[in-house]
Amino acid sequence: MEEKALKEWAEVLKNIRLPYWEELPELELYMDQVITLVDRYLSPLIQNEKQTILSSAMVNNYVKHKLVPPPVKKRYNRNHLAYLIAITSLKQVFTIPDINELIRMQLSVNEPQEAYNNFCIVQEEALSDIAKVIEGETITTTRTNKDVYYLAMKSAVASLTQKMLAEKIIQLEKEKVGENNE
Repeated sequence: MEEKALKEWAEVLKNIRLPYWEELPELELYMDQVITLVDRYLSPLIQNEKQTILSSAMVNNYVKHKLVPPPVKKRYNRNHLAYLIAITSLKQVFTIPDINELIRMQLSVNEPQEAYNNFCIVQEEALSDIAKVIEGETITTTRTNKDVYYLAMKSAVASLTQKMLAEKIIQLEKEKVGENNE
């Protein structure tokens, strides 16, 4: 049963993707709209009943600590959404100062649009790799990009997907133990 559930989850992982820059809303959004969108985008990745994916307090804190540019007249744009998606994802496995450094490194070699799209691509690849591991396929990890900053981002995202896998196995085990106790 556990193996079957894990393989079903692997199929779900193959279809998860973050919106690319061009798919993010062009319109400027208010805080509640931003939170709703980020939650919608990340809920397939971050399934933690113990905490909120993103709150207005978190956004304000990120702005205060200069991780995210301040809103213009209380409105947020694509750039803000890209930052918030990346920060919220990476926050699952990294500290805020480390995330800040990862973002700074990416923006030192790429424009925000390219840096964010690279993040989305790396996320899709990492999810695909985890699905392959679950299905018993061999994956190879090679350094295809000479940019060490890209390697850092790729490793950061891979750590997130590895954590997701461990959490899923633990969840399935708890469910199995719960069924056996009934």
